[in-house]
Amino acid sequence: MNVASLGIDAQARIPRVLAIDDSELMHRLLRARLQLEHVDIYCASNGDEGLRMAVELQPDVILLDIDLQGMDGFDVLQQLKDDARTRNIAVIFISATLEMMDRVKCLDLGAIDFVHKPFEMAELKARVRSALRIQQLLRMLSQRAQLDGLTALWNRLYFDQRLVAEVSDAQRHKRTLSLIMCDIDHFKTVNDRYGHPFGDEVLAHFSSILMGGRASDIPCRYGGEEFGVILPNTCAEEAVEVAERFRAAFESHRWRRHSDLVLTASFGVAELASLDAVATPADFLARADAALYNAKRSGRNRVSSIARPMAA
Repeated sequence: MNVASLGIDAQARIPRVLAIDDSELMHRLLRARLQLEHVDIYCASNGDEGLRMAVELQPDVILLDIDLQGMDGFDVLQQLKDDARTRNIAVIFISATLEMMDRVKCLDLGAIDFVHKPFEMAELKARVRSALRIQQLLRMLSQRAQLDGLTALWNRLYFDQRLVAEVSDAQRHKRTLSLIMCDIDHFKTVNDRYGHPFGDEVLAHFSSILMGGRASDIPCRYGGEEFGVILPNTCAEEAVEVAERFRAAFESHRWRRHSDLVLTASFGVAELASLDAVATPADFLARADAALYNAKRSGRNRVSSIARPMAA
């Protein structure tokens, strides 16, 4: 992964617009008139259906009517904003109400815009395009905040969040998951002897090796000279092979300004299945850290794996 690859999934797919309106005529109108806007249109006829689709589809923009049967638009918006999975979806209210306080309430609840019925389609298209641009900018800002500035890897914040998500997914769907924790051996000595600019060069090169791994793996800078790689759908044996490739690639590198210098790194591997069924992400990380400690205690420049439950 590099900076240029940020947001590939979000940017590559066609933007999604979800209309929550109990009028089938409105559904047909939106599908017909927005089809040239390069967006996918999804429609829900009531609040419950709209909330379910919002979670499943993760649309970029929701067009929401106030006057719905059963749960009204205000209630739908409140639930969207209360749910972390849908909180950041842009919501545009579409309603025939002329009450100023209804508009104020919509905006106070978190809607980004309000379009009055009957509306000019050109205006609605412009407002949807504006909302999509804002969403794209917000995604970019959010992703940049999760990048390490020196290495362009995901940072500790992203690592912590992604590890929680991957552990939860693996436990729910009974999937394999492994974790590599690694750091550069004697890195403080490198900084002291050769200077911090060269130390930064070492960190950047090690990061490039981690980036060059499998496309499904998630390399992150954990802090300082320590890194973590999350490996979905990967058993311990496969993770050890990945780590060994990283180790060999780093050891074999020859540094342009210090041709005789050989640097090494140590790696610890843990598999989620080696822990009990209720293990937390912190337990998983601790297991990988313990394996890394074993690698360093055993002489460094090696891969250590704790594949079975440790004795109490």
